[in-house]
Amino acid sequence: MDFASLMKSQIAASDVSSKDSGKKYLKRSEIEAQRQEAYAREQDEVERVRLERLDKKRKRDDDEAARNAAREDKRRRLAEESKLRQAEEDEAEEVARRKRLGLPALVKQTSESLPEGEEDIEDEELQIKLKDMDEPRILFGETHSQRLRRYRKLNELALAPKLSDGPIPTILELVPEKDMKVPSSVPSDLDARALLHRQLASYFDLVLREWAVALNRRTPEVKTSLSGRQALSNHQTAISNLTPLIRKLETQPPTLHLDILKAVVEIVHLAQLKQYVKANDAYLRLSIGKAAWPIGVTMVGIHERSAREKLHETENEAHILADETTRKMLQGIKRCLSFAQTRWPPEDLGQLMG
Repeated sequence: MDFASLMKSQIAASDVSSKDSGKKYLKRSEIEAQRQEAYAREQDEVERVRLERLDKKRKRDDDEAARNAAREDKRRRLAEESKLRQAEEDEAEEVARRKRLGLPALVKQTSESLPEGEEDIEDEELQIKLKDMDEPRILFGETHSQRLRRYRKLNELALAPKLSDGPIPTILELVPEKDMKVPSSVPSDLDARALLHRQLASYFDLVLREWAVALNRRTPEVKTSLSGRQALSNHQTAISNLTPLIRKLETQPPTLHLDILKAVVEIVHLAQLKQYVKANDAYLRLSIGKAAWPIGVTMVGIHERSAREKLHETENEAHILADETTRKMLQGIKRCLSFAQTRWPPEDLGQLMG
């Protein structure tokens, strides 16, 4: 296309636009404005069509949901009516059978009847008791039996033992740090032994709390490092391993073996005195024990060696070999002992474990 034909086409287009607008000539800005206006009208029309389509679809979905809800309601109503009708027929049949056999009349069981063994409380007195517990006296649509059940449930929750908020939640009442001094031996008195269980739980709770505080004080670089993640994993493992020990101390009577209890008391007592080497020796006696271990050749020919019968003695068997739970429990005690010597270092450096 040459320049002359191009100019003719532009002039023709401007003539058409000028005829529409009543002007002989139009500026390029006016032409662009007309084009944008036409585009806007076109987009408005497209958006209007889309909204109409969405509105029709929404109406169809609402109608379908209403039909489904009505169908489901009708099905449920028919099922309830059928169930009631069947219950009435069964009741009439049972009444006729009892009348025919000469049995006493059937007594209807109401849903408001209380369970056997529970005494009823007057409604006014029940509301006063609920008010004293800072609870609503009456709930919307609540019957007397429901109110009574709510009151009994609140009483059960109030009497239930409360758990501590430490690393290992326990129902044992923890003692303050000034009363955690563990004796050197297990007392024979039951009250003193119950206090000892609380002291042991309080000591391990204190150690685990201080351990968690020390881990949180680390810098972000140390926390994200390999050693930092390993230290956090050791803390979580110690909590998991010591949980069976706390649970055994909670039970009445305690299910913790007396030999293990004596050794744990000795370890904690020495740790509180900051004699960590002796505490570690007590841990080794508890874990490894004094059992004879077969080393080398134990059977030569037909004659048994003189010390072989010691291999069968079980009175000094190591407790760590008893079961997996005990082994992990002793490992948790050792981890707490290792942290305690860094948190509460001894004055004599010779008491530090290796």
